[in-house]
Amino acid sequence: MKFFEKYLMIANRSVLIALLAAMAIIIFSNVVLRYATNQSIEWAEEVARYMMVWLTFVGAGPVLRYGGHIAVENLQDSLPIAWARAIRVLIAVMLTGFFIFIIWYGLIYVDRVQYQMTPTTQVSMSWVYASMPVGGALLLAHWLIIVRDYVLTRTFASDSHFDANASASL
Repeated sequence: MKFFEKYLMIANRSVLIALLAAMAIIIFSNVVLRYATNQSIEWAEEVARYMMVWLTFVGAGPVLRYGGHIAVENLQDSLPIAWARAIRVLIAVMLTGFFIFIIWYGLIYVDRVQYQMTPTTQVSMSWVYASMPVGGALLLAHWLIIVRDYVLTRTFASDSHFDANASASL
């Protein structure tokens, strides 16, 4: 399991880095061309927008894994440990269901928009909407790795790459 977990994070981070780098290069190049030559890359804004969609869905898993999403925890902080665990079990079941829902309906959307083309690049919108089931699957994979520790002790994975306090103290 640790082998899978390690390579899942390596692959997930690599895709995020590649998407962000490509977006930055495309947008920077477009801005430079616009101001230097008064011409712009026609497809730059569209491609960058769709890359941002992919970045959002692919990045949601690691953020969940390290407890980076917004959460209201006052109720479970005020309850006895057994009741707090029961609430976390309910949350875990609901999140698992939601991630499965994202995957299922994402696949339906991918199928429905397969013949719709993007305005500038004329690529099937199914490539854009595929970010939803892929992101949902990554969310589910990351969630299943951390759910036990979350339910039992409300702890998340720790990693200096995702810990703002650890990198600020360096």
